[in-house]
Amino acid sequence: MARLTSRFYVSALIRRVTGEGAFAAISRKGAEEAGAIFVLVDRLDGTVDLYGPAPQAIFDTRPDERLFETLISKGSREDAGNRLEREKRMDPDFWVVEIDSRDGTTVLPLIPES
Repeated sequence: MARLTSRFYVSALIRRVTGEGAFAAISRKGAEEAGAIFVLVDRLDGTVDLYGPAPQAIFDTRPDERLFETLISKGSREDAGNRLEREKRMDPDFWVVEIDSRDGTTVLPLIPES
């Protein structure tokens, strides 16, 4: 089964989040077909969570859906910005979706934290 394009996935994510009554927007547009997707969750208390694509090396076979891992939990916007700047130096074709969520909940499929 072919994986959804990044543009389609981001669009569906935003629709799902707004359908649940929260706010979501694209703050950085990446490669439409296969750009990596990062999600910045603003907890509206001065802290943010940052999620990025799960590393493919941890899977024996490629999963059917996109999976995410927690990169920053309850960090500062500056921490998240620094992390995204490092990503930009490696591969500038990534997306950033920002979600406002006071309790930090997301609709992202996450890999289990170890």
